[in-house]
Amino acid sequence: MQYMTKYQSPLGMMVLAADEEGLVGLWFEGQKYFGRGLLDDAIEHDTEVLKQSKSWLDLYFTGQNPSFMPPLHLIGSDFQLRVWHKLQEIPYGSLTTYGDIAKQIAKEEGKTSMSAQAVGWAVGHNPISVIVPCHRVVGSKGQLTGYAGGIDKKRRLLEMEGALSETTYGR
Repeated sequence: MQYMTKYQSPLGMMVLAADEEGLVGLWFEGQKYFGRGLLDDAIEHDTEVLKQSKSWLDLYFTGQNPSFMPPLHLIGSDFQLRVWHKLQEIPYGSLTTYGDIAKQIAKEEGKTSMSAQAVGWAVGHNPISVIVPCHRVVGSKGQLTGYAGGIDKKRRLLEMEGALSETTYGR
């Protein structure tokens, strides 16, 4: 069974989806890949997971770094899950690059290299925007690239976190 609800953020309406295990989706309305994984028969109902997720978003959008994580149920390939778990390790207010994530995963797997583009593809298909912070990943020279919700939202999220500086391109 899947449940869904809406959340009005300062950056626009968001849709949240959860099952019995945790949050499975969080999208800005109209974003690329909107609703991927949202079942047609999802019931509109605020479950405990959805309430916790909304509380997390309330804190986040008032400029706070939430001290808890709602239960997540990430659904994807093994590679996608590895990348999405790496995203969760990026501290609030910090940035990393697609290439850095690729190097970390390659090292953990005993490989000499890994494609930053493959990492970018997985980052772009992250089903849980904001909470799984794909917006904290930038290009190799610090440029703001590829955010399914749009570069304007990525910029605003990073500004809220104080993560942008003169060295970040695309401001």
